[in-house]
Amino acid sequence: MIHKHEDLEAKKFERINTIIHKNSEEASIFVAKEIAQLILERQKEGKMVVLGLATGSTPTKMYEYLVRLHQEEGLSFNNVVTFNLDEYYPMQPDSIHSYVRFMNEHLFDHLDIKKENIHIPDGSLSKEEVRAFCEGYEQKIKDFGGLDIQILGIGRTGHIGFNEPGSALSSKTRMVRLDRVTRLDAASDFFGHENVPTKAITMGVGTIMEAKRIILMAWGEGKAEIIKQAVEGEIKESVPATFLQHHGNCDFILDEASASSLTRIYTPWLVGECEWNDLRIKKATIWLSHTLGKAILKLTNEDYNEHGMGSMVAEKGSAEDINLKVFNQLQRTITGWPGGKPHADDHNRPERNTPFPKTSLIFSPHPDDDVISMGGTLLRLVDQGHEVHVAYQTSGNIAVFDDEVIRFMDFASDIQHENEPLKRKYKEVRNFLNHKGAGQTDSLEIQHFKGLIRKGEALSACRYCGVKEENAHFQNLPFYETGTVKKKPYSQVDIDLTKDLLNKVRPHQIFAAGDLSDPHGTHRVCLQVIYKALEQLNQEGTRWLQDCYVWLYRGAWQEWDIADMEMTVPIGPKDMRRKKNAIFKHQSQKDSAMFPGSDEREFWQRAEQRNKETAKKYDALGLAEYEAMEGFVRYHF
Repeated sequence: MIHKHEDLEAKKFERINTIIHKNSEEASIFVAKEIAQLILERQKEGKMVVLGLATGSTPTKMYEYLVRLHQEEGLSFNNVVTFNLDEYYPMQPDSIHSYVRFMNEHLFDHLDIKKENIHIPDGSLSKEEVRAFCEGYEQKIKDFGGLDIQILGIGRTGHIGFNEPGSALSSKTRMVRLDRVTRLDAASDFFGHENVPTKAITMGVGTIMEAKRIILMAWGEGKAEIIKQAVEGEIKESVPATFLQHHGNCDFILDEASASSLTRIYTPWLVGECEWNDLRIKKATIWLSHTLGKAILKLTNEDYNEHGMGSMVAEKGSAEDINLKVFNQLQRTITGWPGGKPHADDHNRPERNTPFPKTSLIFSPHPDDDVISMGGTLLRLVDQGHEVHVAYQTSGNIAVFDDEVIRFMDFASDIQHENEPLKRKYKEVRNFLNHKGAGQTDSLEIQHFKGLIRKGEALSACRYCGVKEENAHFQNLPFYETGTVKKKPYSQVDIDLTKDLLNKVRPHQIFAAGDLSDPHGTHRVCLQVIYKALEQLNQEGTRWLQDCYVWLYRGAWQEWDIADMEMTVPIGPKDMRRKKNAIFKHQSQKDSAMFPGSDEREFWQRAEQRNKETAKKYDALGLAEYEAMEGFVRYHF
């Protein structure tokens, strides 16, 4: 953890105090402990604590830890009053999308807090009642002496609560219209953009700013750029979180990923003296090349000196020496042989030349991530004679539109028009889907049908790529099978299923999704399951594992930084067309995906653009020019 009272020089670009933890779990525990400490202090004084609370995925671990403190250590919440930031409008409190339900399930139902001390904006009011409710909400906060601690997350637009860009510093609790980006980000929770409410009731910026203490939490790479704007940028209404720079007692609690774009983390040489290890030299040289628009081998001593890297040149040698070292490092990441090139000197290659052919196991969180994110590499592995297996970790059933089920049922019904059981099943399915409410969970049977649709598409893509059907493994990990966006925590059952598959295949190389910014966290959980499985196999002394490389890919949502890539596989025009054709086999995700996230383009368009951008970046650095490239980072377990 990077502590609050560290060298102020390192934070000279930051206008809000930031505390960086290794991961979101450590950060969540840190915040929960501060809240618990205040509760205990006030209990000793016989006083109340007034908390402003937030919803969404960011604070859930913090709530989980508060519940644990209550249940295992006896922390009482009978002196706690809460006010929630916001609620969608209109919204019934018993809806699966309601923040009332969210707070009850994650926190209130597990505590001894008094029901009359819980306050959440009421999304079930008539429009005529909202104004008076908002005024009353403000008055209640004042009657309790104001908010002692306000917990915040941050939206991709920089919104806090539902205070969208354009919200005034003096704004109070009110009805607002939601920004298009905010509604896109919420689309996955509502099973489609069209189901997301257009309005919400929210505390105002002014209400938030009156809190005695503000704690904003943010996790993941997806929040890195907006955190940089909020912490280091000018105060402006277009980024409401920048108003927090005015507050005298506000901390941003971050994990390493969300803090990764801050100047002191991303370009520490601009802040002051820093230690120059190989990775930092590589990052700094690539950054300088990009900043100046010059190929690496053209950088001069003056270029380094004028951009805060004079100490690196003085310590490590001339610009020419540094340039050549970094250029060679990048050159060695490029290989057209992702399984290793037989009979070649592999001393400076990413993969070993033996054994050949290898057994390659590609883990795909959803049934299309393999071809979207590393389809070019998959095709290359097959073409070069390796035994390629693909493990589809989840069914992906919630990402199938209802109409797809009806389309397949129509087909089956027409094929077997005399089959009475099928006719009855067809009527049952049509009846359920015709009366299904927005966001309603599918029946187990329809979940199964949707999973079969995605399984068929994955098999079609495997056949197109040349992967044997018997080498396609459909794990259907239990943590995913809830029928809703919210998943169960992974368990030893998920880990054991993964260990069993690994022991069955015994791969020489594993490819796994290191893309952690997917909208509802499936990639993150799937990667954790793989890590746990490898860790346990390693502890058990599994011999084949000692000769196994693990490569992490990205693609659908983001890409690795060039400086972090340890293997890059060029993709020519022909293979890019083949990769797109493989993606097209996933027809239920074509044209309009259920969960597009913030990017409305189709997955093949995103993948193509990312792969081409990686190639352009390598080209701009002065390396060979390719049509496209897929990048990988090696995981050392």
